[in-house]
Amino acid sequence: MTAVIDIRNLSAASAVGPILRDVSLQVKAGEVMALVGESGAGKSTIAKAVLGILPAGIRITAGSILFEGTDLLTLPPPKLRELLGVRIALIPQDPLTSLNPARRIGDQLTDGLRLRAGLSSKQADVQALQLLEDVHIREPGPVMRRYPHELSGGMRQRVLIAQAFSLKPHVIIADEPTTALDVTVQKQVLRLIREMQRAHGTTLLFVTHDLGVVAQISDRMTVLYGGKVLEQGATADVLGAPRHAYTQALLAASPRYDRPEQNLRPVPDALIAELKREIGG
Repeated sequence: MTAVIDIRNLSAASAVGPILRDVSLQVKAGEVMALVGESGAGKSTIAKAVLGILPAGIRITAGSILFEGTDLLTLPPPKLRELLGVRIALIPQDPLTSLNPARRIGDQLTDGLRLRAGLSSKQADVQALQLLEDVHIREPGPVMRRYPHELSGGMRQRVLIAQAFSLKPHVIIADEPTTALDVTVQKQVLRLIREMQRAHGTTLLFVTHDLGVVAQISDRMTVLYGGKVLEQGATADVLGAPRHAYTQALLAASPRYDRPEQNLRPVPDALIAELKREIGG
């Protein structure tokens, strides 16, 4: 399979020091790649770098981000904006703050369909209703007329999933989209994202700190610590026989539903100290 996203030797830094350290990874067409690691590992920074929305104060110091052969880091802002939403879309982390509280759900769904896909208002309404049905929202008509605060967290996240898929992008970046949801709803949303991804053949870059989520949704995974790639491979291989000591420690620290009696072991301080020496932290 051809790599849709090809990140090569990407480094980034802020005023306090390096954030990404020589990161290289490929996301192939139609696959789900998970970026996994603890807070501060660099997962979301990679996602934001692809989208061109790095916070002020963080700068790319080296490397390239190729999207279908084009280096996104060389594109002027207007050209990058042409890609966003249409060919590269985002499912953000917090559905409540990501939706405009002052606008109805239908208006927020139809904006992109009218402005970016060129549909008429009537066509956009029909398409938005179909999108809500696709994400298994009951009674999509009344939901179109509601405001975000009138929906549950799970329904709001389904709206954002529908919005991300609305323009049929080639790549969707999901930045910890189940963090704000309870466990039952999380499972439903993960199943929905995977269902939509397979139906559309979309390439998915999935950011998470949860190895349980990784096991459910991804084809391949990249393990990060301190902005450095420690291990990559097929998800089944990495979770079944992790090579790096840090990946092994993460698995040992994760609860297993099939082994409820197993004691969890924190990541050893000695390993963290060794990793910090290795990356120069």
